Amino acid sequence: MALVQALASALLMNIAIVGINQLYDIEIDKVNKPYLPLASGALTPGQGLAIVAASALGGTAIGLASGSAPLLATLLVSLALGVLYSADLPFMRWKRSPLLAAGCILAVRAIIVQLGFYTHMLHAVRAAAGAPGAASASASASSVAAAAATTGAAAGVPGWQGALGTLTPSVVFVIGFMLFFSIVIALFKDIPDVLGDRQAGVRTLSVRLGEGSVFRICVGLLAAAYVWAMGASLVLPDGALAKGALFAGHAVLCGLLLHRARMVDTREKAQLVDYYMFVWKLFYAEYLLIPLFG
Repeated sequence: MALVQALASALLMNIAIVGINQLYDIEIDKVNKPYLPLASGALTPGQGLAIVAASALGGTAIGLASGSAPLLATLLVSLALGVLYSADLPFMRWKRSPLLAAGCILAVRAIIVQLGFYTHMLHAVRAAAGAPGAASASASASSVAAAAATTGAAAGVPGWQGALGTLTPSVVFVIGFMLFFSIVIALFKDIPDVLGDRQAGVRTLSVRLGEGSVFRICVGLLAAAYVWAMGASLVLPDGALAKGALFAGHAVLCGLLLHRARMVDTREKAQLVDYYMFVWKLFYAEYLLIPLFG
């Protein structure tokens, strides 16, 4: 039940966060992503606002009903960061700053997601077992990771003190690895959008350095993350089978990353978008390997 609550509420909150971004980016999206429902006119701004409000309220209601302070904080902090990132209001619109935009995404995907859902699931398993410390931290971490990968929501702070002491090496690895991945996502998402961002005065790193330079930075960072993961696979898991599967899995993903990168013409927006979608597939594929760390 705790996993279902996390998945459902975080999915709703993620819809709200994405919707907020699209509401404030209608004019930019008419250039960069004209197929989106608001930019294309398939939905009116009023309808979009209604969907955002309903999703945010629904996610919050599930968080409240769950009785889980970590889950509720996860949802509310997620929403707050989404507003700060997208809203064109004083002291907000953090997406205009490459540093603030990247920091926001790193905080959400690499740290807040992992620790927030880890704590929520750890408390839930302990409660079901009826005894503090009876839960398996690594099993909880796998459930947390699956929920976080599916939804992309953020996490909160309350209730973490008791769980942080039970962090396993696998959870620490996930946080470190997702730091790399989050940096890549934060940078790469802006590469195909240079034209619209430049016209709107949004000075992303891709606008400043050019699509090709940022593309190479992203591929290099992700390749380094996979090399690190291959090293970790020889140390962290128990058993030769797990070590071999993790090493081979990360080697294959790294090979695919580099192979696909060689075929991309960074002057072609369609190819950049396609590769960005491929990076997301690699992101989700990682959560198939994480449980093997034990």
